[in-house]
Amino acid sequence: MMWGPWMGFGGLWMLLVVVGIVLLVVWAARGASGDASGGSTSPNRALDILDERFARGEIDEEEYRKRRRLLEGS
Repeated sequence: MMWGPWMGFGGLWMLLVVVGIVLLVVWAARGASGDASGGSTSPNRALDILDERFARGEIDEEEYRKRRRLLEGS
């Protein structure tokens, strides 16, 4: 058998695969935790979005007040 200088590259590739999997898991976990990349929104962020939609004219004042009351829990 001819092992030669290429023998060490198998271990290197395995290490790179493991590191890649770990990075993928960390990236997926951060995305699911609700940080800036998406996920769940906090009540304050939901109110900010509602304010933005009203300011852009996407919803009228009645709809704005109704949704604001729902988000504030009143």
